[in-house]
Amino acid sequence: MIQWSDELEEELAVLLKDWLKSQGKTQADLKRSLQSESSRMPSLLLILKKEHSRNGIPGIATLLCEIEEIWNRGDKTIQENELSLKENNFDPFGQLDLLLEEIREDCDS
Repeated sequence: MIQWSDELEEELAVLLKDWLKSQGKTQADLKRSLQSESSRMPSLLLILKKEHSRNGIPGIATLLCEIEEIWNRGDKTIQENELSLKENNFDPFGQLDLLLEEIREDCDS
């Protein structure tokens, strides 16, 4: 598993900013979806760091894919959905799905 580092954190911050811009969302939108205490990047990254400690980079990518799908459906947060996307075996086809595949390939090599 790839270890959490300052470099990884910086790359994730850039990725999040680009992703939010492409989705037409703000850090405040991501704050609500992650149920973070703050919309500041360090707070958002802290939640992703916790996810990384549980499930690694693939867990972060899966979480962000779920959020993207929820946004595409017009929902506010992951917790507001009655059924988890994982329980439904849902396969989102957003930009982050491609990222997840690349991350998995990198982890395998």
